[in-house]
Amino acid sequence: MPDITIKGPDGSFGAYLTSPAAGKGPGIVVIQEIFGVNKVMRDLCDGYARQGYFAVCPDLFWRIQPGVQLTDQSKAEWDQAFALMNKFLPQFEKGIGDLMAAMAHVRALPGATGKAGCVGYCLGGSLAYAMASNPAANSDASVGFYPVQIDDYLPYAVNIRKPAMFHIAEKDDFCPPASQKKIKDALGKIAHVTVHSYAGVNHAFARVGGGNYDKAAADLANSRTAEFFRKNLG
Repeated sequence: MPDITIKGPDGSFGAYLTSPAAGKGPGIVVIQEIFGVNKVMRDLCDGYARQGYFAVCPDLFWRIQPGVQLTDQSKAEWDQAFALMNKFLPQFEKGIGDLMAAMAHVRALPGATGKAGCVGYCLGGSLAYAMASNPAANSDASVGFYPVQIDDYLPYAVNIRKPAMFHIAEKDDFCPPASQKKIKDALGKIAHVTVHSYAGVNHAFARVGGGNYDKAAADLANSRTAEFFRKNLG
């Protein structure tokens, strides 16, 4: 399906939307990595659509540079991706507003059941945590793959009122062991939050084609995510 436009709190932005073959189902907001709404994110959306969901990936960098589609295959692209992330971080709360608008959009699609969740990767994993811990976001189920830099925001975990799941890479270069312990300690106290830890793998272990891709860990995390969404969005 071609790209769409979503009206947000302070402007319209692009997004990639795929629909289930049946034309009906719950919604999932797929939250981008630092490389924009690229082929990796679009393929993920296509995969969730095959599982029976309306899947939408909003362009969170639109205020900085709309339409970013980088890869992780060159230093120049990595440098550009980190520069975009650093410009985005001061706009983090605006990004949450965009995600909430995307969730409202997917809930309102013809054939949508009204239930909707989110799944994020890398930067998106941190945003998935922010969505889960913000009751106003109203995410029915939230999943974060290798979230980073959420240590200072763990007190907000008490606000998680609906099911959430997080996948932690034990060798994550961007989330040291001390941070991982804080995340596990804080989230482990909440009955409806599940944290899975993956030994021997690095950040972005589920990014197909990436340097840290680990098929066994990715398959396990993806199967857990699929079952989680079936249970909580079905």
